[in-house]
This record gives sequence, C-alpha cells and structure tokens, in this order.
Amino acid sequence: MLFICYPKCSTCKKAKKWLDEHNVEYTERHIVENNPTYDELKEWFNKSGLPIKRFFNTSGLLYKEMKLKDKLPTMSEDEQLQLLATNGMLMKRPLIVGENIVLTGFKENEWSEAIK
Repeated sequence: MLFICYPKCSTCKKAKKWLDEHNVEYTERHIVENNPTYDELKEWFNKSGLPIKRFFNTSGLLYKEMKLKDKLPTMSEDEQLQLLATNGMLMKRPLIVGENIVLTGFKENEWSEAIK
C-alpha cells in the first residue's frame, strides 16, 4: 500500500495510527515533498471509481484562494488532474493506494471495509 499524507495533518495522523494498529504494511509518501504526478493521478482516478472532486481538498486554503469551487465545474477531468499534479496541498488527504483500492480522506468504516 502507498500511504500519501501530509505529516502535520491531524486526519493523516489518525489514518497512520489506524494503519499501524491494524498491521497494514505501507510506504509513506509526503504529499508536498513528493506530489503525485499527472500520470499517477490519472491512474488512481480511473482505478478509484470516485468523482474527481473527491481528490480535491475542498476545505484547504489553497483551494479557496484559487476559487476552485467556481472554476472546477468548467474544467475537464484532464485539466483538473493536471491542476492537482501542480501542488500536493490541493489534494484530499490522506490518500491510500493499493492494488485494487484508492481511498481519499480517512473514514475509518470505509477503510475497514476496503483494507482487509
């Protein structure tokens, strides 16, 4: 599993603790220092089955500063993926990527079902 997080984020800390408590093996990746690439994002988005908006940190400062709430509806999925690849702070975190799963954000019940 690939665990993409922002170490200072309280939700990411909770998710990491959950992974450790459930003995899930993972590789940790800092979302700002090693931002996902366009190609990675495209693959994960396609694998996830989630709407593209679930990949955005809609409560983040950068999202609000860039007024993305108004801009995203007029952008193609490809343009949105390219935008996400520019800055890790735009992304919903944490992100967990496994062979058959991609989850954004940390919802314990969702993770419990998907990660066994």
